[in-house]
Amino acid sequence: MVGPFIFFDHIGPVDFQPGIPRSVDVRPHPHIGLATVTYLFAGEIMHRDSVGVQQAIQPDEVNWMIAGRGITHSERFEKARADGGPLHGIQAWVALPNEHEEADPWFGHYAAKDLPVHEDGGVRTRMLAGSAFGITTPVRTHSPLFYAHWQLAAGARVALPTEYSERALYVALGGVEHQGQRYGAGKMLVFDHGEDTTIASTQPSVVMALGGEPVGERFIEWNFVSSSKARIEQAKADWRAGRMKLPDFDNQEFIPLA
Repeated sequence: MVGPFIFFDHIGPVDFQPGIPRSVDVRPHPHIGLATVTYLFAGEIMHRDSVGVQQAIQPDEVNWMIAGRGITHSERFEKARADGGPLHGIQAWVALPNEHEEADPWFGHYAAKDLPVHEDGGVRTRMLAGSAFGITTPVRTHSPLFYAHWQLAAGARVALPTEYSERALYVALGGVEHQGQRYGAGKMLVFDHGEDTTIASTQPSVVMALGGEPVGERFIEWNFVSSSKARIEQAKADWRAGRMKLPDFDNQEFIPLA
């Protein structure tokens, strides 16, 4: 974990042809104890969930889903199926602090215009959640954290904020250099407390900056996150027994748990 961030999934990049099969979609599945944060660089994902939200997720928007005591959702690639085109993005999972692990499920959609952007010295920062670099977002969070999308010109230099105890960055596109070592796309750098985090881009690059304060020990199994192994076992039993409501607008199939 880095602060409350417990999982990081790089989606693509891929270029779909029209008519992709439905088997490519992510069918309805459950979560507990976390918030999923979906952010796209290109393409579109159609989100449907068990609190009744149906929302197209598009580039430069933040989609923050609080699972809490339990939510189910699907992620469909309907636009790509109809028209073809690229898909590229990141989904992060943020563990909820103990007092919010059983919060009511909720989905928040934040348009690109609602997310602060700052440009300086070849660094374009879009703040996605939390506070850093003198910028605070309107995104609803439950613990101290920061999450930002950096677009770096070749040769640009930038450092992570110093006010958080745990920090990392992920190279989504391009490459960076840190203390004489080069890191390309797909690499995550996790920094020790007090370590110099200054990086220089070796080419035009896209980097995700993240971190925050730890929320304590967490267990993760399948799509479930909790401070309690027993709670995860209960969630597994609930899913197998059909006790978790499927999305209102996508309830004809689901991903089984073996």
